[in-house]
Amino acid sequence: MARENAVSGRPLIGVSTYLESRTSWGVWELPAALLPAGYPRLVQAAGGLVSMLPPDDPGYARSVVDRLDGVVVAGGPDVEPARYGAEPEEHTGPPARERDAWELALIEAALASGTPLLGICRGMQLMNVALGGTLVQHMEGHREQVGVFGTHAVKPVPGTLYESIVPDASTDVPAYHHQAVDRLGRDLVPSAYAADGTVEAVELPGPAWALGVQWHPEMGEDTRVMAALVRAASRAAS
Repeated sequence: MARENAVSGRPLIGVSTYLESRTSWGVWELPAALLPAGYPRLVQAAGGLVSMLPPDDPGYARSVVDRLDGVVVAGGPDVEPARYGAEPEEHTGPPARERDAWELALIEAALASGTPLLGICRGMQLMNVALGGTLVQHMEGHREQVGVFGTHAVKPVPGTLYESIVPDASTDVPAYHHQAVDRLGRDLVPSAYAADGTVEAVELPGPAWALGVQWHPEMGEDTRVMAALVRAASRAAS
């Protein structure tokens, strides 16, 4: 486990990134590893330092995680259905195999080492897949419009880690997703639901801090979930 930064006193949080084959900025048009600014801003607002983790050889994941105080697996494209033993359906997006392999390795390394772990949207779905779970590939009549973030209410499950972080009876969260958790992975428990019964948060009970949320906290003003990760990372580092 990495030590807390001696100068800043702020834990180092690694956040996985997109890998895009064609991105433009200024006069440049190149492949890019990128991360929407909401992620680093949220980590910084919660008291952490940010390290971007673009896709790499999965064999390096453990050594990378050992240098971090916490890990965030960010949102992004659909998980390849082959990862959970399914064929792609009509509405499933193209695979991002480099991201799948890298982020699954990050998740496995974080869980093996007890490094605090937060999965956001795709990240929560990958946590479920990493532990043997499956996904609903398309939610018919899903709440959000295509390409537009909306909000909906989630309710915590009493007695869970998530409920201890966000004890409100109901919270409106920013979200955009057309996939969801189907069969839960090993030892995962649901810790929040939407009104329609969709699992909106999952966690691993036990001494390690591992939480996944289906929504996008980086698109809102509520820092409580990220702040809880940063506090867990600070405790682990010290």
